[in-house]
Amino acid sequence: MSPAASSQSSTTATSATPPKSASEATASSSAMGNCLNTTSSKGQKTLPIDAPFNFPSPLPTWPSGGGFATGSIDLGGLEVRQVPTFTKVWATLDGGPGDVGAGFFNPTEVPADFYSLGSYTQPNDRPLNGWVLVARDAQELGILAKPLDYTLVWSAESTSVKRVGDGFFWLPTPPSGYKAVGLLVTDSAQKPPLDLIRCVRADFTDQSEPDTSLWSTNDGSFSVSSLRPSDRGVRARGVCAGTFTAQSNGSPSPTTTLACLKNLSAEFTSAMPNLAQIEALMQAYSPVIYLHPDEQFFPSSVTWFFSNGALLYQKGNPNPTAIAPDGSNLPQGGSNDGEYWIDLPADDKLKAEVKAGDLNTARVYLHVKPMLGGTFTDLALWIFYPFNGAARAKVEFVNVSLGRIGEHVGDWEHVTLRVSNFSGELRRVYYAAHSAGEWVDASQAEYDPSGGNKPVAYASLHGHAAYAKAGLVLQGNEKLQIGIRNDTAKGKKMDTAGRWELVAAEYDEVGEAVAEPAWLEYMREWGPKTSYDIAKELKGVERLLPKRLRRALEKLVAELPAEVLGEEGPTGPKDKSSWTMDEK
Repeated sequence: MSPAASSQSSTTATSATPPKSASEATASSSAMGNCLNTTSSKGQKTLPIDAPFNFPSPLPTWPSGGGFATGSIDLGGLEVRQVPTFTKVWATLDGGPGDVGAGFFNPTEVPADFYSLGSYTQPNDRPLNGWVLVARDAQELGILAKPLDYTLVWSAESTSVKRVGDGFFWLPTPPSGYKAVGLLVTDSAQKPPLDLIRCVRADFTDQSEPDTSLWSTNDGSFSVSSLRPSDRGVRARGVCAGTFTAQSNGSPSPTTTLACLKNLSAEFTSAMPNLAQIEALMQAYSPVIYLHPDEQFFPSSVTWFFSNGALLYQKGNPNPTAIAPDGSNLPQGGSNDGEYWIDLPADDKLKAEVKAGDLNTARVYLHVKPMLGGTFTDLALWIFYPFNGAARAKVEFVNVSLGRIGEHVGDWEHVTLRVSNFSGELRRVYYAAHSAGEWVDASQAEYDPSGGNKPVAYASLHGHAAYAKAGLVLQGNEKLQIGIRNDTAKGKKMDTAGRWELVAAEYDEVGEAVAEPAWLEYMREWGPKTSYDIAKELKGVERLLPKRLRRALEKLVAELPAEVLGEEGPTGPKDKSSWTMDEK
C-alpha cells in the first residue's frame, strides 16, 4: 500500500497491470480475467462491493520515524507490501452468510519485482475494502519460487450457483521446501501461467487456520474462509497474507496445506508506531462510546474509584484497607489465588454514589501490542465501571428483571482497534462482549457523525458489553426469543479523544518508555465473589410468567456462565488472555 500520506482508503477495482513480457500477455489476460462489473448484466442492481470503501474524513499524514506507515515491511529478507487494488475475476450473486454472494479478485498495481501470493475475496454486501500481501526476495536468497503446477480445486461450471461468468480455483503445487500461501482464482478452465504467483520457502511460513466464513454454495458443497496464523499473540511471528482457503464437499481439501507467512526479522517490531505515532492514531481513531439512555452505572477512572472509598479485603482478615489513589498498596503480580479482592465503600451512601460511577472522570486505558508478526498494531482501550447492574431477560413476549442475578462490583470492558503497520489505516474493530466479542471490518463500523474517523461503540444497559450497532442483542436462543437482553442505544456518550492513558506497550521501542500504573499489576479480583440463591432470585420474577415460560427461564439461567451471572469477581485487564494473545 502507498505510504500513509494517502488521504483516503485506496481499495479499488481496476484493470490488470500489464504483464512483464509480451509472451505472457495472452495467457495472463485469460488467466487473471477482466474486471467484471455486475451492473453490466441486464437488470442486475449495483452491489455495495462495486464501490471502494472510503473513510468519512481524509486520513492524516502520520508523524515520521521508524518503519511505521512506510508502505513496506522486511520479514528478514522477504519484503512485503499491502496491495489494496484489484481486478474482479469472478462474481457469485448468492450463497454465503446472508445469501449475498461474493466477489473474487486478483491484485493489480503490483510494484516492480514484487509477486502475488494469492487471490482475495469478500462478501458482496459491503464496500470493497481488502488487501493482499505481495512479496519480493529483497536479498535474492531464494525465498520465492514459481509453482511447479496447479491443481483445480473447484469450478463453478455445471453448478447452480447464481453468478457472473465461471470461476476456477487453483491450488499452486510448490517445489520441495516451499509452501503455497494462497489460491489463484481465474475465469478460465485453462491452467494459469506458472509466473502469475509465487510460493514461499518453508522457513518463511507458519501454520495457518480458517478464520471468517466468506462464501459458500447454498448446498454446502464448496466454501471459502479467510486465513489467519494459528499462533497469534504479541510474540508470535505468523503474518496474515490476506488470502483465503477453501473446503470442498464438506471434507478438508488440498488447501489445508496453505500456510501463512512468518516474520523472521530480528527486529520484528520495527514497523510498530512510536509514541508520537500512537498519539496521532488515537487522535484519528479514538472511539466514541455511547451509554444506554436508561443506564444507572457509569464508568469512572480507576483513581476516582480508589479515592472514593474502595476497599481491599484479605482472606481471613475482617478489617479491610483503604486503597491508595494510585493503587500502590495493592498486592503486585502473582495470580488470582483468592487471597485478596476489592469491594465498594462500607458506608451505604458512599457505596451508592460509587456504584453510579463518574462519567466526568472516566478514562480509557490504552494497551498497545504487535499482532500478526508485527504487521499490525492493536490498540486495546480498557474501560472501568465500578458496578455492573442486574441482568434482564426476554422470554418470548415478556421482559423481566432477574433480581440480583448479573450484579457485581468492578467491571472491565474493552474495544480494540486493529491498524495496519504498512499504512496506519484502521482495518478492523473488536467489540468485546461477555468473554467473547466480534471483529468488525472498518467498512462495516459506524462512525461518529460529529466528524472524523472515530468508530462508535455501544455499551449495553447495565452489563456494558460493547457492540457495533444500536439495538437488542439477545444472548440465548434468538429463534425462540429467549435470552439475556443486551440493549444498546444512544444516551450519554464518552468521546475517548483526550481521555486516554497509555498504560502498557508490548515492544521495547515504546514499552520501555511507559510507566505502568501499580493497579495494572493487581492480578486478583476487582470485586467480591457474589453468593446468592439463584432459585430464590428467580422465584421473585417467575410469578409474572406462565408456567411454560418459567421452565424456559430456569433453563436459560442454568446455562449462563459465571461471568454473566455475576457470581465471580472479575479480574483486571492484565489477567485476561487477550492481554498477550489475539482477541477471540
